[in-house]
Amino acid sequence: LDRREEIMKKTEEKPICLSHSTDINVLEDIRDNLNKEVKIEDLSQLFKALGDPTRSKIIYALSQSPLCVCDISTLLDMTQSAISHHLRILRGQGLVKFRRKGKLVIYSLDDDHVFTVFKEGLKHVKHD
Repeated sequence: LDRREEIMKKTEEKPICLSHSTDINVLEDIRDNLNKEVKIEDLSQLFKALGDPTRSKIIYALSQSPLCVCDISTLLDMTQSAISHHLRILRGQGLVKFRRKGKLVIYSLDDDHVFTVFKEGLKHVKHD
């Protein structure tokens, strides 16, 4: 059997089109990398967290200045409870962090990468 037929037998899904022009070694490398090197699930969860408009607004607000829950609540005209819920999700994804200042909790972006991802997404949707 040639290599393409071997791959077709290994996959129990729909067979690979025999007219593909991509080298079979390239396809094997891509599949291997998808399975072991790329953390697709983690990346999907990151984009899921950013996919909510409220959370995107929070990321934008925090890119401008560190803020407490009550400030974010005022900016977005939402309850503090709702904002806290969204911040918990963003914290879980490592997108925001907090520090205590007395009884006050101040949120900020976790690092520069967060704003870079956000800014690049904005560039993409603006098509500028």
